[in-house]
Amino acid sequence: MTRFTSFTQRFRGTQTRPGKLGTFIGVFTPSILTILGVILFLRTGWVVGNVGLVGAMAIVIIANAVTFATALSVSTVATNMRVGAGGAYYIISRSLGVEIGAAIGIPLFLAQAFSVTLYAFGLAESLQLIWPETPLKPVATITVLVVALLAARGADLALRLQLPIMGGIVLALVALGIGIAGNMPESVDLAGTTGGFGFWPVFAVFFPAVTGIMAGVSLSGDLDQPARSIPRGSIAAVLVGFLVYLGVVVGLGLAATPEELVSDNLIWFTLAGGLGFLIFPGLWGAIFSSAVGSVLGAPRTLEAMVDDRVLPRFVGKRIKRIEGPGVPLLISIAVALSAILLGDLNAVAPVLTMFFLTTYGMVNLVAGVERLSGDPSFRPSLRVPSWVSLAGALGCFWVMFLINPLALAVAVVVEVGVYLIMRRRALAAPWGDLRRGALMALVRSTVLQLRRLPEDPRNWRPNILLFAGDARKRPELVRFASWLVQDRGILTVSDLRVGALEDLGPSVKEQTEALNRDLDELGVVAFGEIDVVDDFVSGVVDVAQANGIAGIASNTIMFGWSEKPDRQAEVLRIIERLATIGISAVICNARPFSTRKRRNIVVWWGGLQNNGDMLALFAHLLSLNPEWRDAQITLKSIATSDMMMQRNRLLLERVIGAARIDARIEILQRSDDVPISKQIFQESQSGDVVLMGLRATKRGDEASYARRLEELAEGLPSVLFIRSAGTFRGRLLGEQPDELNGRSLDAPS
Repeated sequence: MTRFTSFTQRFRGTQTRPGKLGTFIGVFTPSILTILGVILFLRTGWVVGNVGLVGAMAIVIIANAVTFATALSVSTVATNMRVGAGGAYYIISRSLGVEIGAAIGIPLFLAQAFSVTLYAFGLAESLQLIWPETPLKPVATITVLVVALLAARGADLALRLQLPIMGGIVLALVALGIGIAGNMPESVDLAGTTGGFGFWPVFAVFFPAVTGIMAGVSLSGDLDQPARSIPRGSIAAVLVGFLVYLGVVVGLGLAATPEELVSDNLIWFTLAGGLGFLIFPGLWGAIFSSAVGSVLGAPRTLEAMVDDRVLPRFVGKRIKRIEGPGVPLLISIAVALSAILLGDLNAVAPVLTMFFLTTYGMVNLVAGVERLSGDPSFRPSLRVPSWVSLAGALGCFWVMFLINPLALAVAVVVEVGVYLIMRRRALAAPWGDLRRGALMALVRSTVLQLRRLPEDPRNWRPNILLFAGDARKRPELVRFASWLVQDRGILTVSDLRVGALEDLGPSVKEQTEALNRDLDELGVVAFGEIDVVDDFVSGVVDVAQANGIAGIASNTIMFGWSEKPDRQAEVLRIIERLATIGISAVICNARPFSTRKRRNIVVWWGGLQNNGDMLALFAHLLSLNPEWRDAQITLKSIATSDMMMQRNRLLLERVIGAARIDARIEILQRSDDVPISKQIFQESQSGDVVLMGLRATKRGDEASYARRLEELAEGLPSVLFIRSAGTFRGRLLGEQPDELNGRSLDAPS
């Protein structure tokens, strides 16, 4: 025993702590014994017989290539983080987030639980070869229960019982090799049986043979040093398993005919001749050890999901007489017993293949994306090229499609469903994951490309910076800003705090988080930020200039309506200053809406301020929102003569054509005895929102213009005053004659 301990310590590179497992016992042993399990003894000959020697070698190579890529991916991620309990689930959830982790963790758990059933059927089937009357399902049921009792005694005891089993498997392989050497035929049939199963159905039955690495990875929480043990144990197990399977496939293909291989599930015993008695201990030991490895992994996956609050707490409850996970072990056994209803080994194996391929694909995807994202924190000790992992992921999903497209579709639907449920629960994970790094890399690449592309009016999008104050007190204002953006641009909601940064700065992060929660409750997709400034006017100008990056900087600022004339004058002063650098502006007086089903949007057109294109564009974007869908847009204009009325109608008809929007036109005669503000008021009563342009103001005229705006807005429904000042001012509707360039009715002086 001392010699064996020193050997395992050398295999690990370090000594293990009490109660913790090393590389040999904790990873290599469960992995290789699960790989060299029931498929090796009972289905390898069947595989060769159905698809021929060349086809069987191709299956072994493809299956092991997928597994080897996965082993490399698992290893590269494991050497970059401290892998906790849960194995593959832990790796995926810490990399892609708890929602995706849950979506993959449940299929992984089912795969591990179904594996127990697979090996139980294998044992029952092997007994039928000796005693044909052996009942398949009852024996499989008893096998599951026996394995469960052993697992209840603890992982360390169960794993150490596998050491003599490994010796039995080695003896069985030696016996087979000797038997094959004495049964070499004069010619070899490279083709499979006529009318047998096709390549991919046979692949589906074989693939569980190479899923053994999950048996070791799933015990990550029991390992002394997972970052060292997982790479060494997993890669070694895959390579040894590949060599064994390739050798057995070649040996069986040379020593027996396809018909013999298909009809005799225990062809090993026949070929071994006088050494056949060595086959059964290896066979039964391999089945037993594989079942133990699976029954140890499944409860730990469940337990990890409970720790992350993916599953209810009672699922992870401990039971006094069970070492390790209690209730998770009982659930795993219940699932394994339920799977017995599928019928036999060949029925369970394809289901198991789909579950494992899903998990393998996601593990490979994690490693590949981590590598591509360029995250500075991703510094694995074992570096694997991203193309290896991504090729492994693609291979997994492609093989799933070839095996059974319907099963692939069902798997995707189930996993997306679990993901959406987890998203609705809004689970908060206390760790970072690669999604931010991957998106950061994508954003960086995008903005660099965006910088090199020429700007054009057709590509203009409203990126609005809204100075909303307390969003909870002005929900209509925030919603209006969201409607104007209409998922075409980016909305940033700023709560400006005037004061000293030394006093207000420490609470900015906490208040920003609160603001974003408020926006979520309002159902508004926006970026919330708290900005501390020394002065309101200069602060707004500074924030507006600094907001955004590259081609996605804010191009429009938006303010709510202020009842204070002095503040309204300050807003106009800010708008004028920012107009000099091409930033447009909106002042919104948001009021409650009518309850009528079809809402009306009124746009007043006239003047010479080139605001009309933005007015028409915002009216169109507003009508695209579900709450404003099918709204009636009416373009109104006031003319002083019949000739002007005809000219304006022609003008607006061409505007509608250029804007490609559905709108009505109303040309009104100017009344000499009615002030224009009153006429606007009378003609706007049918509207739910009124859009008007803002004219430029001279320094010192802001206060008087603010009073004029108040007169225009008084008594009206919600009003948007809009100032177009961007690069494409007057051209947002496309190339058009000068007389169409955005003439709108701007609030008169």
